[in-house]
Amino acid sequence: MVVDANAEAMGIPRSSLMENAGHCLAQKIAEIAQTGVVTIFAGTGGNGGDGFVAARHLLNYGFEVEVLLLGHPCQIKSKETRMNWEVLEETQLDKLKLDIIYGFSQINSIESEVVVDALLGTGVHGKLREPFATAIDVINESKAIKVAVDIPSGLDPLTGEVLGKAVKANHTVTFHKKKIGLTNATVNYVGTIHVCDIGIPQDAEVYVGPGDLLRIRKRDESSHKGQNGRVLIVGGSKYYSGAPAIAALATLGSGVDLAIVACPNVVSADIRSYSPDLIVKSLFHDVILPDDVDNILELSKNVDSVVMGCGIGTEEGTRLALNQIMEKIEKPVVLDADALKLVDKDVINQNDFDVVLTPHASEFKSFFDEDVPEVLQDKMDLIRNLTFKNSLTVILKGKTDIIGNNGTSRLNKTGNPGMTVGGTGDCLAGLIGGLMAQGHSGFEAGFLGAYINGRAGDLAKVKFGYNFTAMKLLDFIPEVMKYD
Repeated sequence: MVVDANAEAMGIPRSSLMENAGHCLAQKIAEIAQTGVVTIFAGTGGNGGDGFVAARHLLNYGFEVEVLLLGHPCQIKSKETRMNWEVLEETQLDKLKLDIIYGFSQINSIESEVVVDALLGTGVHGKLREPFATAIDVINESKAIKVAVDIPSGLDPLTGEVLGKAVKANHTVTFHKKKIGLTNATVNYVGTIHVCDIGIPQDAEVYVGPGDLLRIRKRDESSHKGQNGRVLIVGGSKYYSGAPAIAALATLGSGVDLAIVACPNVVSADIRSYSPDLIVKSLFHDVILPDDVDNILELSKNVDSVVMGCGIGTEEGTRLALNQIMEKIEKPVVLDADALKLVDKDVINQNDFDVVLTPHASEFKSFFDEDVPEVLQDKMDLIRNLTFKNSLTVILKGKTDIIGNNGTSRLNKTGNPGMTVGGTGDCLAGLIGGLMAQGHSGFEAGFLGAYINGRAGDLAKVKFGYNFTAMKLLDFIPEVMKYD
């Protein structure tokens, strides 16, 4: 779904992808069984839509086709799936039979040569409900050749775990590339795996797009205060109060419940004045010093992630304090701005938790003692080589942001020249910290944060031209994140 939506944003209609997927599915079925009756169990989602397209092509190949739709047609939400169902409804061929299944008692044993599982695919969530559970039993009990669409229904697409029960396919026809769950699952569930190229461009996976917003974790309706993330922002100094405040407000924009700012006493009142939604903890001095470390570590015990560096200054005592914190902290950390000038690289390499660095080119050179190449591919190779452990994520900010982790990278091209204004980097750091607090890895939080921050900046530009501030950019973050 993620890459489908990204491909659509690039101008490739989902209807084209569904057509390609269903056509390929039909071709594979025709290779497996040259003639006979094909029974397609279809859900009301995109997996079912692939089955509807396949049914049309199988009729052209001379097969008899029976489609069992588990659910009322009014439950079909996808316009592409609905369109392909309506095509079948209008088909006047004796070789096609359509049945709408409202309950498990309507599902009988199968006598066809091929049975197709187009029920759930990657859309499985938790324990299987009826009539899907009975449908899976009937499919498994059948003597027909069993073909699963994308991934056998009941298998977790990420882990390959069986969620109570799952279709035991002889063949699985999957699209674009092999799902992780197919690799992890046992062969008695997935059978022979066929991978179909359905026309999704490589850029749909490399560049972060609106489809990636589907990765954002949904809020539990029964949750209470604090369960959706708490972030500690460590920053500010006698000269800078805006940076930590903006970062904290960005964490709230990402969806966390609580943003706590630990800052020098001299700027605590200023930071409180930005919003009553911020919890501000005053430290002892005009800058953060080593005798603040114990207080900061204690505060970190009650949060889910930490953002350090926004407006923190470059005093020698602050350098000592940040390195002591990084040696002892046990939470995911975002290091931004001045923290990149102060924290020792060797200390980061010893950290067992996710660490995200957010340098622009000059900060990158200062931290890694490496020049940033001019060519994009060379930059990507450099980032891949430097992110040598799973817990380290680097976001090299630029016209095209490069987000790297453990040899993998994503690119982000949202954003505009108006974002050279002060504070937009603090927004990014806060967004990343907020997403990590909600359970995302440093890498995922990094590329999602970069996309959201840049897209919010693009929306601000539409309204204000280049004359917008970081505070105005913050207002657009919820609009970007509501993608569904």
